Amino acid sequence: MSLFTKATSLFSLFKQAIKGSEQDFTKGNIDRAIFLLSVPMILEMVMESLFAVVDVFFVSQLNDNDAVATVGLTESVLTLVYSVAIGVSMAATAMVARRVGEKNFKDAAVAGVHALYIGIGFSVIISIVGLIFTKDILALLGASDRLIERGSSYTRWMFGGNLSVMMLFITNAVFRGAGNASIAMRSLWLSNGLNIILDPLLIFGFGPIPALGLEGAAIATIIGRSCGVFYQVFHLIRGNSVIKISKESLQLQGSLIARLLKLAAGGTGQFLIASASWIFLIRIISTFGSAALAGYTIAIRVIIFTILPAWGMANAAATLVGQNLGAGFSDRAEQSVWRAAFFNMLFLGSICIAFLFLADNIVFFFTSDAEVLRHGIKCLQIVCLGYIFYAYGMVISQSFNGAGDTRTPTVLNFFGFWLCQIPLAYVLAIVLNFGPTGVYFAICIAESILAVASILVFRQGGWKTVKV
Repeated sequence: MSLFTKATSLFSLFKQAIKGSEQDFTKGNIDRAIFLLSVPMILEMVMESLFAVVDVFFVSQLNDNDAVATVGLTESVLTLVYSVAIGVSMAATAMVARRVGEKNFKDAAVAGVHALYIGIGFSVIISIVGLIFTKDILALLGASDRLIERGSSYTRWMFGGNLSVMMLFITNAVFRGAGNASIAMRSLWLSNGLNIILDPLLIFGFGPIPALGLEGAAIATIIGRSCGVFYQVFHLIRGNSVIKISKESLQLQGSLIARLLKLAAGGTGQFLIASASWIFLIRIISTFGSAALAGYTIAIRVIIFTILPAWGMANAAATLVGQNLGAGFSDRAEQSVWRAAFFNMLFLGSICIAFLFLADNIVFFFTSDAEVLRHGIKCLQIVCLGYIFYAYGMVISQSFNGAGDTRTPTVLNFFGFWLCQIPLAYVLAIVLNFGPTGVYFAICIAESILAVASILVFRQGGWKTVKV
């Protein structure tokens, strides 16, 4: 086959992936299946990560370190919201993918609807707690009185609008489980397009639109995400997908709620463990001043921008595992995981090289403050040293979840984050007086150890026998 023919074939496959349609991923070429699922999932994750990068970019133009630090502190708390959303999403993907693999599309739709019920319930609780205790939450994270007074309105908006985040995560997961990731991708294109337009308009003002400052970034994000959710719900109701909402699927089933909650508990637990770890880390970083916190915030946003596309590859593996286990093809499920992990390693390895040589240019794009630059560059260059390990770890972790085995990654996360990362960060940064650099090394070391442990457990094969 000539080079031109290969390129044409690849481009044709790319267009098919972008256009999107339900595919039978329980047969045929595995690499092709990974490609068709990964392309829209990677683009979906790129769009998700753009929310963080776009917000911090426009907020940084206010030339106010407290404003950037507020975004970082709020984001660290909102990871708790994301933990619940991701946990329910993993349950939805696992159950929907398993039912689709069994060709039981009716029950797949019912599972998707009940996952949305759970998300709405948790969102209401989070909104109430967040709105009442906004200032207390920021104070608990080490924010100064000045920062709390100036930034609490941003945090309050983000908590109040968390339903848009919750629904976007869960509906995306339903479509991914069905094998139609392109709808999730397009919903985030819409969300981000609106966010990119609204951010500068609401932050700095334009014509009759008043300058809302930091609050404007929160409002823009909520509007953008909400429009993405409406787009997804439209497709669920219209019924072009195998997942179609009907009156029958809306009927509440207590037993199904219980099964989803059981799955979601493990998924939420593993991300709560990870999120709590990040909160401890940002609490340590905050003791070294606003410049260190701002530099860390910028670097972590950039890291998320590169990690989330890699999660797209991991989500593809989760869908393949769920559908193939549902069809009874456990060996094909395992082979899919190893291939996806290999491709992910190639991607993150290239990102690691880029960070090592271009970190200064990347961070300078967000700030010209010399002290903030120094912290941001160092964070990028140290954390990326473990990217090759992360590549395998994240794919395997999501594969456990796709199989419905949410307990194993929870235990592994507890070991990796609470028994390794937090104590190591404290010792290196505070006890041994390495400062923020100690935190960066703790992240790299702990994540690498966690990845190796995940590989060893995965090879034992217990995930193949989990019932969903």
